Amino acid sequence: MPSLVLGPVLRHVDESSATVWVQTDVPAQVEVLGSTARTFEVAGHHYALVVVTGLPPDTRTEYDVLLDGEHVWPPASSPFPPSSIATRGPRSAGRHRILFGSCRYVKLADPRDAATYGIDALDAYAARMARLPSSQWPDALLLLGDQVYADELTPQTVRRIAGRRAEHPDWPDDEIVDFSEYVGLYRDSWADPEIRWIMSTVPTAMIFDDHDVRDDWNTSAAWRAQMAEKPWWAERIRAALSSYWVYQHLGNLSPDELAADPDWAAVSGHDGDTWPLLADLADRADREVDGSKGLRFSYRWQLGRTRLVVLDSRNGRVLDDGRHLMLGDREFGWVEERTLDPGEVDHLLLATSVPWLLPPAIGDLESVNEAAAARPGLRGRLGERIRQAADLEHWQAFRDSFDRLARLVAAATRPRAGDAAPVSISVLSGDVHHSYAARAQVEDAEEGTAVHQLTCSPVHNHVPPYVRAGFRLGWSGAATRAARAWATRKGTPPPPVTWDKLGGPYFGNTIAWLDVDGRRADVVFEQPTGAASLREAARHTLTAPRSAEPEQGHSEPTRPAPTQVDPARPDPTHPDPADPDPTDPGRGARTR
Repeated sequence: MPSLVLGPVLRHVDESSATVWVQTDVPAQVEVLGSTARTFEVAGHHYALVVVTGLPPDTRTEYDVLLDGEHVWPPASSPFPPSSIATRGPRSAGRHRILFGSCRYVKLADPRDAATYGIDALDAYAARMARLPSSQWPDALLLLGDQVYADELTPQTVRRIAGRRAEHPDWPDDEIVDFSEYVGLYRDSWADPEIRWIMSTVPTAMIFDDHDVRDDWNTSAAWRAQMAEKPWWAERIRAALSSYWVYQHLGNLSPDELAADPDWAAVSGHDGDTWPLLADLADRADREVDGSKGLRFSYRWQLGRTRLVVLDSRNGRVLDDGRHLMLGDREFGWVEERTLDPGEVDHLLLATSVPWLLPPAIGDLESVNEAAAARPGLRGRLGERIRQAADLEHWQAFRDSFDRLARLVAAATRPRAGDAAPVSISVLSGDVHHSYAARAQVEDAEEGTAVHQLTCSPVHNHVPPYVRAGFRLGWSGAATRAARAWATRKGTPPPPVTWDKLGGPYFGNTIAWLDVDGRRADVVFEQPTGAASLREAARHTLTAPRSAEPEQGHSEPTRPAPTQVDPARPDPTHPDPADPDPTDPGRGARTR
């Protein structure tokens, strides 16, 4: 009898359809709510993406998973509520709770290692969520990169790959290389019971970051050239991109996009092992041709009157032939079109794994380093060495793309085609191992639309003391002024956007969520205090006028009074005043 290896994972959901992803141990026919799909094979592993249709809008429907007609999910002994699909619709168009975060390292068996990494914030959220009524469950989960760590292996993974040296003596002992080894990483990360349940019930969107492939992935053309010299890299990048396509990218697509996708048609219609197809797909995705990548991983979801556009700020980078772009012109053009399409949009969310707006001093440092690394000779090589060593490869290190994103944000604040402008634009990010909220003022933007950078990282990882010290310094007013003066002396123009830190930096494991209610939006950062409990670290209202907001220059956590809680959608956080405050706030900073 076939069985589930991973899943079900609920992915794209709209008013009448949903996609459900599974991994099975053998080939099988997969059925969910009367819709079926046959598994496809990749290097001896089996997967299916079931497109469930005919669902009524604005309803929550419990579902089972059947393999070859036999019930396999949910388990008979499951302690969790039944998995279910909540469709979008007119009644829910203006109310959403969107959970987001990044950098989730797998649970560790050794008690000392586990204590170092702390409690997984998403795991704790799922455990708490299981005790709440479904009316308080999130409407979407956005995982913003580093779902797996291919270059920071657990002892379990090291033991699993230890026997390959005889067959592959040139493969490294401390990194995975082939597709099957990626399968082990995803199984370790997604098989956790709480994670498995929340991903079966909350529509989950994903984008990768560097550790899904390798630290500093696509930092620069020099980095790509260095990696290409390694004898195992070609196999590694094929495995990384093909496994990303199978485990993460497919579920980001709507049923209509899947039906129009030639790669999906080729894989789902292929008899036998599809690895040759996916190896070719990965090669196309990695290759740069005429300033573009061979595959687009950016995508858009529509959640009622909230629009989510996810930018691929890792694989989408164009670095050959002297170019230095976060996304190629063709893909950035696609993002601009999908962002500015007509339609009722109260809240626009632009998601990118690496933050658009960093601590200001660090952002200026990255812009200066970009120019230094582009110089010929010894000075350029020194700049490149600093770039890689200090991870200076976020949006401000791709200054043309940084400025283009600022122009897109400004354009999105203007009404178009008779539709009102969004009341808020939020850039959601992770990567940097601290969390914060910053309010931005963008050149040429219309008044009336609040613009914010919201960063949540890590969900589950260790943050060394030197990282905390560096980011506190990066947010400080003194460092901000000194870095801007230095950048001016180096000829780096000021960015076309300024920003104030509303709150943070918050260190430690964190999960964040946006609460959208009509034209109002709040962001909440929470940190775990136990296996099934979290404490509110900070809450910020994103749509209030500046004059109506309390001063938060010192980033003290704010807590709403009971009268501020919407009785129709109760706040589930219930912070305990007796708990020690888990936040580690720094001082406020302004970029000018």
